[in-house]
Amino acid sequence: MATKIAKRLEHIFQKNIRNNMTKSKNNSKAVTDEQVELYNTINPLINSIFKELKDFSKKNQNDPINLTKVKMINRLLVKAQIILKNEPSIDYLDLLEEDQLPSISDAVLIVSQYISALETFHSEHYYYDSALGSGWDNPGHWK
Repeated sequence: MATKIAKRLEHIFQKNIRNNMTKSKNNSKAVTDEQVELYNTINPLINSIFKELKDFSKKNQNDPINLTKVKMINRLLVKAQIILKNEPSIDYLDLLEEDQLPSISDAVLIVSQYISALETFHSEHYYYDSALGSGWDNPGHWK
């Protein structure tokens, strides 16, 4: 019985610490479950596309990207905008133009801005604490 009470008290204590850490970040709000899940899903995909675009740009940086690739990239960028909706960088993030196909170098620039914004999002909302481990500033996602 004493062990059960001690475990419950430890759980309550850790929850209070996490809540206080979240509240101490006065420049941002806690992230939502949707933002965490989207980040974990699209971050590697956006980085993969960026790598491919950089490789293409070494050969033909001024060539236009075909419409299929533009739509595929924009689909990921729209999801990134959902993640970044409360971040100051959102005002500076554009989608690729579908009417006027962008050059590969334009796409590299735009995707690199999203990568930078996602890295900032991660650094501002993901914590490491020696007592609690690492996790998002969303109490449901602490490990």
